[in-house]
Amino acid sequence: MKILVINSGSSSLKYQLFDMEKEQVLAKGVCDRIGIPNSFIRHIYNGNEFRKEVELKDHNDAIREVLNALTDKEHGVIKSMDEITSVGHRVVHGGEKFYRSVIIDDEVLKTIEECIELAPLHNGPNMIGIKACMKLMPNTPMVAVFDTAFHQTMPKKAYMYALPYSLYEKNGIRRYGFHGTSHKYVAERAAALLNRPIEELKIVTCHLGNGSSICAVKNGKSVDTSMGYTPLAGVPMGTRSGDIDPAILISLIERDKYDSTMLNELLNKKSGVLGISGISSDFRDLDEAAEKGDEKAELALEIFAYQVKKYIGAYAAAMGGIDVLVFTAGIGENNPGMRKRIVSGLEFLGIEIDDEKNMQKGEERDISTPHAKVKTFVIPTNEELAIARETMRLVSSN
Repeated sequence: MKILVINSGSSSLKYQLFDMEKEQVLAKGVCDRIGIPNSFIRHIYNGNEFRKEVELKDHNDAIREVLNALTDKEHGVIKSMDEITSVGHRVVHGGEKFYRSVIIDDEVLKTIEECIELAPLHNGPNMIGIKACMKLMPNTPMVAVFDTAFHQTMPKKAYMYALPYSLYEKNGIRRYGFHGTSHKYVAERAAALLNRPIEELKIVTCHLGNGSSICAVKNGKSVDTSMGYTPLAGVPMGTRSGDIDPAILISLIERDKYDSTMLNELLNKKSGVLGISGISSDFRDLDEAAEKGDEKAELALEIFAYQVKKYIGAYAAAMGGIDVLVFTAGIGENNPGMRKRIVSGLEFLGIEIDDEKNMQKGEERDISTPHAKVKTFVIPTNEELAIARETMRLVSSN
C-alpha cells in the first residue's frame, strides 16, 4: 500500500510517499518559502536529492511541483498517481465537529471550508492540496487528519474562555489547539527514548516553526496548549501576532477605522517576527541580520524566546512539575541558538542543556547535561508518518 501524505503549512508544504508494508519512505521533500522570495523545492528519492529554485507564489504552485517531482522520469519514484492507494492530508482545524480523522467526502470538504475563518493561513492551503489531489486522482481515497484531535483531552478549565457561556454553546468559541499530530508524536517518542511509560511523564513539547505552539502533555494526554480558538493565539510566530490585549483591536477599529479584513491581514500576515523586525518571517534571515547588528531583528528573536520560555514555566506549574522538554519542527530542530535563548534561566526547573550537544541540527538527540533533572530532547517531528498510519487505518477498515 502506497500512501502519499500532504502537509501544508503557512509558508511550506512537506510531502512523503510511503510504502506502508515496511513504513518505508519512497520519496519526500519540501516546498519552502512559499510566498517568500527565494522559494524552492527539495526532493529526496532513492538516496538521491535535487533542489530547484522555483517561484512558489502560493500552494497551488507547490502542489504542482510535488506531483511533477513524484512522476518525473529522472527524479520520480512512480509512473503515475494511480499507484497511490490513498492520500492523507493534514488539516489544521476541524471545529467541534471532528474529534478524529475521517475519509473526505463532499460534506467533510464543506465543513473544512467553513473552518477557514478559524485557521485562515492553513485550512485554505489544506483545501488547495485536497482539491488538487482529488482532481488528479478522482478514484483515490482521501483522508483528513486534524491537528485539533489530540487536544480534545483538555479539561474544560483549560479550553474555556472567560466569555459569556452562550458564545461557546452557540458558536463553539473555545480553545481548540493545533499541531496535535506533532505534539502527540514527539511526546510518545520522548517516552520511548526514556524507556518509560508515557502515562508516568509530565512533558512540555515545543513545536517551533513559522507557526509555533507549546503543549503540556500529562500522562500521555494534552492538558493545555498555547494556540486557541484559531492558530493565531499563543507565542509570536512568523507573521502571526500571538497573544495580545484584545482592546488593541477595539482601538484600531475606533481610531484608525480598521475593518475585519484589515485586522485579519494585520494579525495573521503582517505581525509576529516579521512585524517586529520589518525584515522577514524566516528565522534564518533574522539570525543573519541580528549577527550583523540589526537591533529589530535581535528584538524579534528575544521576544520569541521570552514568550516560549514563559509558556514552559506556566505548563510546568499547571502539571505540577516537568520531566521532559522537547523541541521540534523547523526552528526547534534546527536552531541551536534559539534553543539556548529559550532554556537560559530555566535552570531552577532542572532544565540545563549541554552547549556542545545543542549544536547539532535536525537530529534526534538528548541535549541535556548529565546532571540535569529534566531531560531535554531534540526530536524531529514526523507528522507525515503519523498521518500515513492513520490514513492506512481508516482506508483499511472501510
